[in-house]
Amino acid sequence: MLWRRPTLTSVATNHETPLNTPISDLSFTVFDTETTGFAVGAHDRMIEIGAVHVRSNHVQEAETFQMHVNPQRTIPPEITDLTGISLETVEHAPDSLEAIKTFLDFTKKANSTIWVGHYVSFDLLVIKKELQRHQHRIEMPTTIDTLDLIGYLSPSRHMHDLETYASQFGTRIYNRHEALGDALTTAHLFCELLYHIENRGKRTFAELLEISDMSKRNIQF
Repeated sequence: MLWRRPTLTSVATNHETPLNTPISDLSFTVFDTETTGFAVGAHDRMIEIGAVHVRSNHVQEAETFQMHVNPQRTIPPEITDLTGISLETVEHAPDSLEAIKTFLDFTKKANSTIWVGHYVSFDLLVIKKELQRHQHRIEMPTTIDTLDLIGYLSPSRHMHDLETYASQFGTRIYNRHEALGDALTTAHLFCELLYHIENRGKRTFAELLEISDMSKRNIQF
């Protein structure tokens, strides 16, 4: 049977979401990627992607996504030690284009038009570069970085890793440096941040956009 190149269509954006929509009525996809290193603009590649949906300001733990990715290159020993992902793990895994397509399908099933991550610009760059390698370009949805929300709630906080913030805000911590585990940890932290934001009187989509400066993140990949 012939393998067919996955077809990617533009993801749904939030352009039609009324700005007065309550935050609790929004659907989010919280996601994370693991890579062979930090030089994703050059030679490093994605090796895993994981995600979970958030609706009604609650983590939907029954709705998760996880997929390993064959990076078509070696995986450094230190990355294997950190993530537990080896060449044997990804030997029969799909390539990045198929993984991204499956991830997009996962978001569409929940009508999710907003993506969330911790230091999300890195994960967006990972997806952007993987799509470029396959000569694809899609319209990305608005994204929210938990670091922005933390900066709004506690401007004096210095940048810390995900586990530190999860501990400080008293949220659950899942397996670190696994894409789904980090996505789940980020999702619980995100819901806690939304709780504090709403307690400050910020209740609508427009107010969330203002806090997270979404206009600068709604970019074309």
